[in-house]
Amino acid sequence: MNKTLILNSKQIQQKINRIAYEIYENNYDEKEIIVAGIASNGFVLAKHIVEVLQKISPIKTKLIEIVIDKKNPLSTEIKLGLTDKELQNKVIILVDDVLDSGRTLIFGAKPFLTSPVKRLTTVVLVDRGHNRYPIKADFVGLSLSTTLQEHITVEINKKGKEAVYLD
Repeated sequence: MNKTLILNSKQIQQKINRIAYEIYENNYDEKEIIVAGIASNGFVLAKHIVEVLQKISPIKTKLIEIVIDKKNPLSTEIKLGLTDKELQNKVIILVDDVLDSGRTLIFGAKPFLTSPVKRLTTVVLVDRGHNRYPIKADFVGLSLSTTLQEHITVEINKKGKEAVYLD
C-alpha cells in the first residue's frame, strides 16, 4: 500500500496551535469551556489543543472523552462522563481527527443536543469534504479533496512522531 505524507509532526503542531488560537479568539469572554474529544484520536487531538489553550489563555478548560462505537453508533449508548447539569450554559468544543462523511461527528454531538449548552462548535484536523450528514467543522486544520476510495490515516499518539497520511 502506497502512503503519502500529508502533514508531518511540526505541521500538525502548527495546525493545533492555530486551532487553539482560533478557539480562544471565539471564546475569549468565557470563564470555562468544555473540550470533548471523540475516542481515540479525537481525544488525543483534544488533549493537545487543551495544552495549548492552557498556555495562551486564562479560560478554564475541562477535557472529556466521548466513547462511540464508530462502526455502529446506534448499537450502544454514547459515553460522555458529564451530567446535563455540568453541561448547562457551557461552550462545548467537539473534536475529532478526520471529518469524512460526518457520521462520527454528528453522533458525537448527539449528547449535547439534549442539554441546554450555550454553544457547540466542532474541530477536525483534516476535513475530506465528503459530508453525507448535516454537520460541518467550524475549525479545520487542513481541508483536503480526496476520492471516496482514498483513506486518511492520522497517527497522533506518539509525541514527535505524529503524521497524517493519504492511502
